[in-house]
Amino acid sequence: MAEPSLPLLAADCLAVIPARDEAATVGSVVVGVRAALGCQVLVVDDASTDATRAQACAAGAAALTLPLGLGAWGATQAGIRYAKRNGFAGVITLDADGQHLPESLPALFDAQRHSGAHLVIGTCVGRLSLAKRIAWRYLRLLTGLRLTDFTSGLRLYDRRAVDILAGPEASLLDYQDVGVLMLLAKQGLSIEETPVPMLPRRQGHSRVFASWWVVARYLLHTTVLCLAQLDAGRRHGHVSTGDAA
Repeated sequence: MAEPSLPLLAADCLAVIPARDEAATVGSVVVGVRAALGCQVLVVDDASTDATRAQACAAGAAALTLPLGLGAWGATQAGIRYAKRNGFAGVITLDADGQHLPESLPALFDAQRHSGAHLVIGTCVGRLSLAKRIAWRYLRLLTGLRLTDFTSGLRLYDRRAVDILAGPEASLLDYQDVGVLMLLAKQGLSIEETPVPMLPRRQGHSRVFASWWVVARYLLHTTVLCLAQLDAGRRHGHVSTGDAA
């Protein structure tokens, strides 16, 4: 089991926002993050075809544009590698579509400071659909991770988590969700959840829960991943879930 994480200061961390065709919302998200945390913000433009990069820069963020679309995890990992290369103490990630409220971000730092967790996840149980509730129950049994939300993109990673997720093993993950959690648990890092409010998705739909067929495919993929990892979460029973039910 890894030593508890040292308290993170928001000003020493990098906010990473993966974005693909989010010109309508990314600017307000950047402004809100800067006001709430006072930290630097990096928008990773995942090969957008609209003005996502321009809107992000106009709002005061740095922008990293990917020549090819890598998906949510590929874009997030690019931001994590940027943070490691530039010496940031930690990374906070959030979506570009406005679901995550900037004023809730300090709650993740409070939870990290009180728990010493290497990863803090902002969760909102009220947003879970029936499909998600069924999927999460299955994933808790499969992985041994007693978490209420496996796909929340609102996360705070400390320096040790950043080091692991910037590495080549994390590049093999097709989904940022369970794969990232299992990889960190396998390395002995602790995970905490803290409740936060979230807004409904303003446009588009969930990439994982667009239909029951997509849910089934996601769960099959995750099952294979869990078996390949020899159920890392269950072998590391130290995982902390704070207020998780």
